[in-house]
Order: sequence, then C-alpha cells, then structure tokens
Amino acid sequence: MSKSLSIFHLNANNFSGPIPSIFIKGCSLQSINLSGNKLQRRLPKSLINCKSLRGLDVGNNRIRDKFPFWMEALPELRVLVLKSNKFDGNMLLPSRSNLPFSKLQVLDISRNAFVGSLPQRYFKSFRAMMDVKENQTPSDDDAFQDLFFEMRITLKGLDQLLKRLLEDFTIIDLSSNKFSGTIPRFIGNLNSLRYLNLSHNNLMGHIPASLGNISVLESLDLSSNKLDGGIPNELTSLTFLAKLNLSMNDLVGQIPQSTQFSTFENDSYVGNLRLCGFPLTRKCNEENGQRMQPEEQDDEDDEYGFIDGFGWRSVVMGYGSGIIVGIGIGCWIIRFGRPRWLVEFFFGVGYTYNKNKKKKKTRKRATPTQRGT
Repeated sequence: MSKSLSIFHLNANNFSGPIPSIFIKGCSLQSINLSGNKLQRRLPKSLINCKSLRGLDVGNNRIRDKFPFWMEALPELRVLVLKSNKFDGNMLLPSRSNLPFSKLQVLDISRNAFVGSLPQRYFKSFRAMMDVKENQTPSDDDAFQDLFFEMRITLKGLDQLLKRLLEDFTIIDLSSNKFSGTIPRFIGNLNSLRYLNLSHNNLMGHIPASLGNISVLESLDLSSNKLDGGIPNELTSLTFLAKLNLSMNDLVGQIPQSTQFSTFENDSYVGNLRLCGFPLTRKCNEENGQRMQPEEQDDEDDEYGFIDGFGWRSVVMGYGSGIIVGIGIGCWIIRFGRPRWLVEFFFGVGYTYNKNKKKKKTRKRATPTQRGT
C-alpha cells in the first residue's frame, strides 16, 4: 500500500482468508471495496491509519468480528457497509469521541448477529444526517463522489448499484439482526435521513411519533418485529414516503388516513391482527378506532355474544340432532302410549291406547296351536 494509492477495489472475486494488515501510517486510501468475496476472520485495525478513508465496503463476506468502534476515529468516513457477514455482540460500548461518525451518510450492518439495544448515541451524533441543507459546506469531495464510490445496497426492497454518493443521500440499515428493546425517540433528530430499515429484529414498544420529523424520508421498514400500539398520526406528514412496511407486528387501532397513506396496499400492514381501516377489509369502531370484536361487547349483549360464539355448522348440527331425536321419541310415544301424561297432553284426556289390535294379533298366532291340541 503506497502512500499515493487512493482506490483499492477488489470486490466480486473469490478471495479468501483474512484481510492482511497492510495499511501503513500515512495511508492515503479514500475508497476500499472488498465486498462479494470469501474473506474471513477480523477487520485489520491498521485501517485506522487511513485518515482520508471515506468509504469502506466489506459486505457479503465471512468476516467474524465485533463492531469496529475504533473506526469512530476516522474523521472523513462517509460510507460503512458491513452487511451479510458474521459480526456479533452489541453496539453499546462507551464512545471515545465526542461526535463519533459525524460525517457518516451510509450505515449498513444488515444480516449479521448484533444483539442488545439500538445504538442511541450514534443516532445523536450522525451530523451528516441532520439538517443537511443548512450544514452543507463546500468541499473537495467531488472526486470521491464521481470516481471513487461504488456500492451495492438494498433500497425500497430492491438490490441496487450506486456509483455516486450525493450530499443528501443517507441510509441506515440495521435489519436482520437480533436487536431488542425500543426504537429511541432520538432517531427523529435525523431529519435528513432518507432510508430507514429496522426490520427482522426483536424490537418492542411503540413506533415513535418523532419519525414524523424526518420530512424527507422515502422508505421506512419496521416489519417483522414485536412493535405494539397504534400507528402515529405524525407519519402522515411524510409526504415523500414511497415505501412503507409495518407488517408482522402487534400494532392495533385504525390506520391513519392521508393522501400518502392511501397509496400503500395490504402488504404494508399484513400480520397485525388488530389493525383496521383502509386498505384492510376489517372495519373500525367509529368511537375509538378499534377493530370491532364480539368479545369486547357490553354485558347487556352477552346473550348475543354467546350465540355468536357458535358457527353456523354447530347450529345446523344441533338442530339436525334435535329433529332426529324428537321424531324417535314421538314414534315411541305413539306406538306404546307411554308416558300416559304426555299422551293425554297431546291427544286429550281420556285417550287410551288401542290394545284390541294387539290382542287380536295374539289370538291369531295362538289359533293354530289351539287347533292342534
């Protein structure tokens, strides 16, 4: 690694083994792309010598390591892609910097095995994702944006190749890990964030209303978690939102209605059994916006609720069985005249069962025998 080398791209090959620790002091690399190989073991900490590094992509390898907290000291880092590896552990170690990753625009650590809570302190320090237009200053990054940048990421559910990093392009993808806890409200401070994916984790609690502050958000994916509560009405202010996925959670209540929300279909909400309202076919109670359910009826409607608890098949089977039993009992009564009180109730007092026919039949059967004697 000479001090004059700026681009180190060996992506989409079959390299294996560890990444060698070859990054010397005074390293002038601005872009490193080693994605799509079979690289293993850990990231070399000698990367800290590359103070001009703006983009690092080691996605789709077999690297087994903890989160590289030591990269917080890279002052120019804009892109950090660690997706589809074997990184694990949590992201809660104390920061050694006042503003870690202050210039980071792209953080993609999806499809790994990170655990614990979401990194709140990073959400507070990602200055490049806050007030981009106000904080934008002239820089010499045009060469990096036009020539040195190449990255494949997932946008709105599609795998795309980016060859230019715009000043206002921002993305956080923490999906398909084992993060738990709640979504911190501080995430709403990242008001210049465009793509947010926290899907396929173990996140709980409510969707923070502060997400409505991210006015430029284009894609929001919170699917396959354990989120509960209602969908905040504040999300209707996200007029640039083109992709929304809240499926496979425990959300309740009415889906907010707005011009933007009317463009999302059923698959945005599937798997939330207590959500109601358009575009779902489940209707809501007009008073509280909750789905109308028989078990939530008042005490005075208990009788109707009890009846509603049985399906039509059970009712038909009950009626059918009763008719058959009733016909059988009726035939028995008519044939034998028992019980007498019931016979007199239906056929009138004084009704007697005609036994003459029975006696005649008995005599006829006995006649041949008598003649023989």
